[in-house]
Amino acid sequence: MSFSGTDSYATAGPLPPLVRRALAASRAHGFPYSCRPEQGRLLYALAGGARGAVGETGSGCGVGLAWLASGAGDGVRLVSVERDPERARLAAQVFADQPQVRVLTGDWRRIEEEGPYDLLVLDGGGQGKTEGDRAADVELLLTPGGTVVVDDFTPATTWPPLHDGRPDLARMSWLGHPALRSTELRLAPDLSTIVGVRRLPGA
Repeated sequence: MSFSGTDSYATAGPLPPLVRRALAASRAHGFPYSCRPEQGRLLYALAGGARGAVGETGSGCGVGLAWLASGAGDGVRLVSVERDPERARLAAQVFADQPQVRVLTGDWRRIEEEGPYDLLVLDGGGQGKTEGDRAADVELLLTPGGTVVVDDFTPATTWPPLHDGRPDLARMSWLGHPALRSTELRLAPDLSTIVGVRRLPGA
């Protein structure tokens, strides 16, 4: 979720048709928190490496999911979970003619019903950033060699990275996760994301 993410597409240039459709739904219903173009293009590229399934928490009105669906190859199924029933309904409408895409309504943990995934995008739960939001279990949800994306960080300039003046424990946990090889990617001066690949057995 990115503040003013929907507005950031005003100067984004050419977009895949599904992304344009999801943006139209976001604008029509006043949803401002779509993933930004920088993040969307990363998701598009990563989805191209999926062979079985892609999962996402936090559908919003479907912009991030549209980037994923646009980048995924034939035969890849995509599952997204949205806790707000109205937004879930709107996102499902965006993908009504995309049988490979399913939007589930409910808590982010519903993503566990459909795993494991080659690519898992944690945008609406499972990031472990806030009290009461446990981090997703990547050993349960990712195939060996699968990729997790944890977005919406401010680029770190110190170590340890800080959030509100204190060590950013969530970011440090993802970067040091024993089941992952992780790194932080700076997508814009004010935006970074963590990408982790699940270690293969014995690695």
